[in-house]
Amino acid sequence: MILRRLSTAFRKQDWFTVLIETLIVVLGVFLGMQLGNWNADRETNERAETYTERLIEDLRYEAWAYEYLIEYNKDVRAAARAALDSLTGDAPLSDEQFLINVYRATQYKYNDRGRATYDELISMGEIGLIADETLRTTAIALFTTTLLDVIALEGRHTPIRELFRRKVPANIQAAALRQCGDRFVPIGDYNGIKGSLSYPCELGLPPDDFSRVADLLRAEETLIEALQIRFADVETAITDLETVNAPMVETLRDIARWDP
Repeated sequence: MILRRLSTAFRKQDWFTVLIETLIVVLGVFLGMQLGNWNADRETNERAETYTERLIEDLRYEAWAYEYLIEYNKDVRAAARAALDSLTGDAPLSDEQFLINVYRATQYKYNDRGRATYDELISMGEIGLIADETLRTTAIALFTTTLLDVIALEGRHTPIRELFRRKVPANIQAAALRQCGDRFVPIGDYNGIKGSLSYPCELGLPPDDFSRVADLLRAEETLIEALQIRFADVETAITDLETVNAPMVETLRDIARWDP
């Protein structure tokens, strides 16, 4: 219709009508482009908001899991130290408590990672949708560090873990796991992570069953060395988690309290 009017106006050399019709066409194209841009911006903003909310939730989980890892390793360190002190005579333990502390020195913690949102953003090349620099840089630092994997790998392959599993009978290992192993901690429960491994317990077996095994372990030439390695590794892990990564710890704690 507009093109027909323009054609007629040109034939009649009605330049005023030509100008008006041309302006209408240009304005229509401009408004169409602007509407498209507005819709695209709105969709981008909505996606950015959705991804930001998801990333905050993931980092809140990571904040809790990070604190859990610190507290858990402190429990392992305490168990390794108690077992060592009993061997040197600084703080003797009963046969049962000695076995429990050696068992707990073999334990390690590795939480599932909450990185789904981060991985999705990276795979699509859209990490820039996270406008908040604190959230973005914290996620990048946390999900690219190898520290958590290294700590878990050391725990899985520590000499004391292999020694304990090689020397201690299956029934006592099962009792240690059942009676003195990790307490279940619901995700997000900060109170529950305190002492989740370090709590009073008994093996629930006749003394003769574990006294012989305790003597067998004490006689093992490599036991003190294995416990010292475990103590040193866990001490280093705690230092890395708490001190070396102190800025990240504070940022994660802030994110855990984030109110967007």
